[in-house]
Amino acid sequence: MAAVEAVLPWLDGAEDAPDRPKLAAAVRLSLRTLAQDAPGRSVEVRVPPFAAVQCVEGIRHTRGTPPNVVEMDARTWLELATGRLTWGDAVAGDRVSASGSRADLSGLLPLLRARS
Repeated sequence: MAAVEAVLPWLDGAEDAPDRPKLAAAVRLSLRTLAQDAPGRSVEVRVPPFAAVQCVEGIRHTRGTPPNVVEMDARTWLELATGRLTWGDAVAGDRVSASGSRADLSGLLPLLRARS
């Protein structure tokens, strides 16, 4: 939670982007939380260049491009993870690329209820 709280001023528009190590830590640790909350290997969530995780129960993916892929930038991911952005708004605003029948993460978000 501390890693995400360190970037909250940026998410709320009060500051310039955090330095790369802080941003990377917030993305990696929140993605790890997603993988713990929704264990599995049927969906790959990518937030380049920082991290990718496989999550959600279902048919396991082992080689090649996964059938269910979700990709977005770091700001979008952190806004989704903290509830500052809804899944529907992110998809409608073309801020998320989601392919596959299991690539809807709306039921798993927000992950963190970070303090404002």
